[in-house]
Amino acid sequence: MPETTTENTPLEGLTFVFTGTLQEYTRQEAQEAVERLGARATGSVSRKTSYVVAGVEAGSKLEKARSLGLQILTEQQFIALLRKSSGE
Repeated sequence: MPETTTENTPLEGLTFVFTGTLQEYTRQEAQEAVERLGARATGSVSRKTSYVVAGVEAGSKLEKARSLGLQILTEQQFIALLRKSSGE
């Protein structure tokens, strides 16, 4: 029987917000992907947000992230982070 360890949650403690239209994932799929790796996905940007993933036509959430000086990822950067975190 496989053991559950923190190695399966490399994004533990991080919070992601998705804005705009993603090309490779639905927003639901993207949220589930980060949650499987231990992160949280929320719908609003705050100072506690770790990453804002900005898709096509990102709007007010992207502007708020910029005004707070948060880390903003393109969809391709997000996919690279997922692959690195999941060991691909």
